[in-house]
Amino acid sequence: MLRIVLFLVLIALAGAGAAWVADQTGDVVINWGDLRAHTTIPVLVLAFGVVAVAAVFVWGVLRAIWRTPGRMRHRRHEKRHARGRHAITQGLLAVGHGDTNLARRHADAARRHAPNDPLALLLHAQSAQLEGNRDEAQRVFRVMAGRDDTRLLGLRGLFIEAQRADDAVGAVMIAEEAVKLSPSSTWASHAVLGFRCARGDWSGALAILDSNLSAGLIDKATWRRQRGVLLTARALELETMDRDVARESVMEAVKLAPTLVPAAVLAAKFESEAHQVRRAMKLVEAAWLANPHPDLAEAYAHVKLGDSSRQRLQRIETLAAKTPVNAPGHVEGQLALARAAIDASEFVRAHEVLAPYVNDPTQRVALLMAEIERTEHGDGGRARAWTLRAVRARHDPAWTADGYVSDRWRPVSPVTGRLDAFQWQTPVASLPSDKGTTIESSAFEEAMLAAPPPKRVTAAPSDNPVGPAATTPVPAPAAQDNSPPEARETGNETGKEAAKEAPKDVAMEEPVATPAEPVKPALEPAESPPLAATPVFRTRADLGKPAPAPIPAVIPIVRAPDDPGVDDEGRSDEFTEQIGTPKAQAGGWRGFWSRWGS
Repeated sequence: MLRIVLFLVLIALAGAGAAWVADQTGDVVINWGDLRAHTTIPVLVLAFGVVAVAAVFVWGVLRAIWRTPGRMRHRRHEKRHARGRHAITQGLLAVGHGDTNLARRHADAARRHAPNDPLALLLHAQSAQLEGNRDEAQRVFRVMAGRDDTRLLGLRGLFIEAQRADDAVGAVMIAEEAVKLSPSSTWASHAVLGFRCARGDWSGALAILDSNLSAGLIDKATWRRQRGVLLTARALELETMDRDVARESVMEAVKLAPTLVPAAVLAAKFESEAHQVRRAMKLVEAAWLANPHPDLAEAYAHVKLGDSSRQRLQRIETLAAKTPVNAPGHVEGQLALARAAIDASEFVRAHEVLAPYVNDPTQRVALLMAEIERTEHGDGGRARAWTLRAVRARHDPAWTADGYVSDRWRPVSPVTGRLDAFQWQTPVASLPSDKGTTIESSAFEEAMLAAPPPKRVTAAPSDNPVGPAATTPVPAPAAQDNSPPEARETGNETGKEAAKEAPKDVAMEEPVATPAEPVKPALEPAESPPLAATPVFRTRADLGKPAPAPIPAVIPIVRAPDDPGVDDEGRSDEFTEQIGTPKAQAGGWRGFWSRWGS
């Protein structure tokens, strides 16, 4: 609206000016040499206007002709740039969905149309990586590292290629150069921190951690926790070499991270050695409330040197009573209490503590029950049965990080290099499935655990010169028995009861000792059918009847209830650390970290 009003005002002013010029009277005479021009003022003004418009038009034509080559060059450049951008866009999309040929074709087009574009270089490097041409990818990344605008991107590409080639030294150098160029680079600082932790350079790792805090990569709470982890790792390494530095480090660590289990255990050990029992107990209790752990219970039990086993039991009772009821590790208090009760020979108390967990035991519960049976009753059979159940039982919590299970705490994950990655939890692979399938115990284990502890019986000396082979009767069924094996196992007791309740007219025949037949080799085929077993108890009415049909000798291939034997198939624990050098080095982060740590 304002523009329209302004336009109308300008038109009105122009009309007013033209009318004023037309109303002017007078003549204008121009003498230029022999040329003499005579005209009026309105005509002169009109002539000046025409000349001005013509001059502007001519200047515009000349200027357009002068700028035409430049415009043509600019248009050609814009077309090449547009084609290059299109090739880069389509090439990155091809890399994203894994089309190697299409990515290579677009990378070549981008290199022709936009050779100096950073994205064209990136597309060329990624297409080479997609094809598996690592040499070409490294060459392009070196070109990118030599430019100011793509230096960090080129260094990151070279770092990734060094990791793929398991070149730990080269990767360290690249990451440290990237940290010097940009301290706020997350990947570089993370890599350098992991490398220094793998080398045991805890002072250098602490310096990188402080730099990350200054650059704003981590917050204050994360810095306190990670610094406590690094100080704990340094204290554990220097515990036997420099105890003063180890004590100083762990005391600072327990202040920064009071719930860190290894820090609390080591700090309690140092305080106990300094006869600061109350301070040591407070450190353990603070960590126990957040994360109940068997190492904490062990440190709490031995916080005062020289105590008896019953005094340690009383101390563990105090610690177990402080365990939060709804805590995930509530069972740790009961297991610690059972452990202390066994050490104090309070087996009844240990049974009471473990009673709620014996129906679905974990490995530690089963091993504790085996130790109780072996120590209290001296029953090796029941102890072996519990040991077999421990093999099939659920796994207990362990130090786990990124799917890797370790027997001890570590400051850095060996899989990803992440700091403070290990958590005390049940491994994912040992968690029950959605179907809730569990491994049932064998019948022999159930029988051994259900039976009472055996009593030791001393056998009386025998006066029979023939020997045990001639006097020991070989029981055989009077008729074919189709009962299950469980019912046949109690045949001796049933025979004794039947002998007591037998009628008086039953004739008890004495077993006749027969000479033993020679044993045939195992590889010789059986030519004759098996002999029928001679019945032990026969009545007078049975004497006239024909002998029963021969019963084939069945030899069950089973193990004794008290002999665990050797498994038919070798069991392998996927969470057990491999001993010795593997045949082939694993690739990726795992192989890279293992080579660097070695």
